Amino acid sequence: MVMSGEKAGGGNGNGSVAGAVEEERAGVSASTQVPASALARASAQAQAPTQAPAPTQARVSLRERKKQLTYRAISDAAVAMFLERGFDKVSVAEVAAAADISKPTLFRYFPAKEDLALHRFADREDEAARVVGGRAPGASPLEALRRHFLAGLDRRDPATGLCDAHQVLAFHRLLYGTPSLVARLYAYQGRSEAALARALGGGVTARLAAGQVIAVLRILAEENWRRIDAGESADRVYAGAVQAAEEAFVQLRSGLEPEGRG
Repeated sequence: MVMSGEKAGGGNGNGSVAGAVEEERAGVSASTQVPASALARASAQAQAPTQAPAPTQARVSLRERKKQLTYRAISDAAVAMFLERGFDKVSVAEVAAAADISKPTLFRYFPAKEDLALHRFADREDEAARVVGGRAPGASPLEALRRHFLAGLDRRDPATGLCDAHQVLAFHRLLYGTPSLVARLYAYQGRSEAALARALGGGVTARLAAGQVIAVLRILAEENWRRIDAGESADRVYAGAVQAAEEAFVQLRSGLEPEGRG
């Protein structure tokens, strides 16, 4: 049985592999609060929005699309098994067999078992950074992030925790009920912090600001999920979720204490 902490081993597998996998192989060889001035300095460093990529870069290659489809297919098969039987009771070998690939090939896509369940979070690791980089002219990074989170609440984005769809609730129960998944999730959030810090201009001040922002987004989402898991509907939680988000972003702007207070 492969346990939750298992990592990729050596050697190359020769198991049955989907065509997309073969093509891809052939072509490729929680934070401490700081005063508002820190957020203000980081915001100022990133005040000018980054330029959008050239149109020629927008088209995704066929190989990349196949690669992403393969990632999704493997992850979906794994999550279905985890939801049915529990994370710790499903081995990596069983997931590989269900996906019709070899175990070494699976580890080429997912370095650890936990990544099979958290793949959907990997797709959004740089979301906060992208929001800052693509914000409207004249908008501050913090205001862009605030608007983005509120829009997520409005459309019941699962990333905000404000989603009572059955499959989303089942996945969140799996995630928060499995210590190894929670621990692995913190690694994803660490990469989100690093990406946001770069978007804010880099340096210690930007890192402090990014750490606070990502922590706030995480806590807001966890609180929304906790209320829904306790039996409230997303519609009932919505007003309180908006109020909590607004208060959180006010606190991010002002810090724990007013400026000038000793």
